[in-house]
Amino acid sequence: MTEPLTNSRDRAGLKHELRTLVRQVIGYAELIQESKSLRPANAEDLAKIHHSARNLEAMLESFFVELPQRGTNDVYPLLHDLRTPVILEDLADSDPESGLVPDLGKIRENVKRWLVLVERYTGASELPSHTSDPMAEPSLKPKGAELGWFLSDLEGGRAKTEQVGHILVVDDDPQNRDILYRRLRQQGHLVDCLDSGEAALEWITRYTPDLVLLDMLMPGLTGREVLAAMKQMHNVAGIPVIVISALDDQAEIARCIGLGAEDYLSTPFNPAVLKARISTCLEKRRLRQVEINHLARLEEEKLKSERLLLNILPEPVVSRLKAGESIIADYYPEVTVIFADLVNFTELTSQGEPERIVGMLNQIFSQLDLIAQKHGLEKIKTIGDAYMAVCGLPTKREDHAEAVARFALDLTSEISRLKDSFGGPLSVRVGIDTGPVIAGIIGRNKFIYDLWGDTVNIASRMESHGLPNEIQVSESTREKLKDQFRLRDRGEIEVKGKGLMRAWILEG
Repeated sequence: MTEPLTNSRDRAGLKHELRTLVRQVIGYAELIQESKSLRPANAEDLAKIHHSARNLEAMLESFFVELPQRGTNDVYPLLHDLRTPVILEDLADSDPESGLVPDLGKIRENVKRWLVLVERYTGASELPSHTSDPMAEPSLKPKGAELGWFLSDLEGGRAKTEQVGHILVVDDDPQNRDILYRRLRQQGHLVDCLDSGEAALEWITRYTPDLVLLDMLMPGLTGREVLAAMKQMHNVAGIPVIVISALDDQAEIARCIGLGAEDYLSTPFNPAVLKARISTCLEKRRLRQVEINHLARLEEEKLKSERLLLNILPEPVVSRLKAGESIIADYYPEVTVIFADLVNFTELTSQGEPERIVGMLNQIFSQLDLIAQKHGLEKIKTIGDAYMAVCGLPTKREDHAEAVARFALDLTSEISRLKDSFGGPLSVRVGIDTGPVIAGIIGRNKFIYDLWGDTVNIASRMESHGLPNEIQVSESTREKLKDQFRLRDRGEIEVKGKGLMRAWILEG
């Protein structure tokens, strides 16, 4: 009974189904032709089947365009060769252990389905007669006819090497999966197969293949929908996808490429083309991974460099350097500068082992760094056994004098604590001044962030003219602290280069 093709969707559906069937015949025929079990006596008949299927494939376009006028007469000669019974029966009978029986059965099944469709839609009820019935079951039941595909248990830790690509095949047609699986395994790849888009998305979230071969037309989620979903998933968006289909829908192919598919393959596959395109995708994947690893290493080195810069420069200054500023110099009208110097430490260096001396300094200054960070001070530098810090730059704050005073009190307490652990005399002089400074970066290869101005000089003089384990502050600093801290008037002292200056001792 003839069923009319009422609309373009019917035509497209029939065309797709016929193309799929004939291309599966081609695929299995090629697999058999490549088999070492194929006898020379059967090779000619198999070549006829392969050639006829190729011709049928080429004929489908014009066949559907002119279907109402031309009928099916031109198909009969091809059908005759395609239905040649010799290879389908004699080979199975004569060599049942060859391993080719399942493939021959699949060719027979596809030919039968193809003829049924042609008869249904074209009225080809009278087909040429044959000396035997090519649709009869093989004389021996196919052995191992189950599909040669499997869903691997990757949780067992199956190793991947650079020479082997891990490929996921997603296709609802079991014969397409079988052909692809065997082709890819012949090429040395590790292969897993799934029959739906939904299963593929769930699987991909757990495992990471090197490449996905994705059927375009599937029930449920289509290949395009699976592709679109993959590209929205950050952890799998970089996996290359080759779209496969028996339907040459150029618009759909373009949409898939636009969504990020690497390539498109039409079934059946020329083995050389299939291998070349997969190799290209795997190489792109490898190069992409090399690039990602390289960028990750660059980012890691960049972060290391930034951490190093942050150890020697204030964060706002680092940001300005990264933004391209070559000269950084700023004027701050009021900050508080502190110097702390270890008393008689130079004498200790001549009496102890170098490792012990450096270890002591490292322990002391590391603790001072932590205390400075606690109170919001910016460490400027260490000079021998002296420690210099500032508050109020590069980020301005109103309580800079109070923060430095609290730091100084904690500093002297920490030195007293460490003195007992070192088992020797250890004391510190501290000097503080408040006023304007200029801050900036100097140097090219070994640059430093430093301060200049009279405030720096006075703070240094307050320290050098101070007393052990005392915190000596200038008059300007005392004015900032007098309402919150206890200060003892030391009176006027002779300061080198400054003459007489009034100084105060911060007590708490």
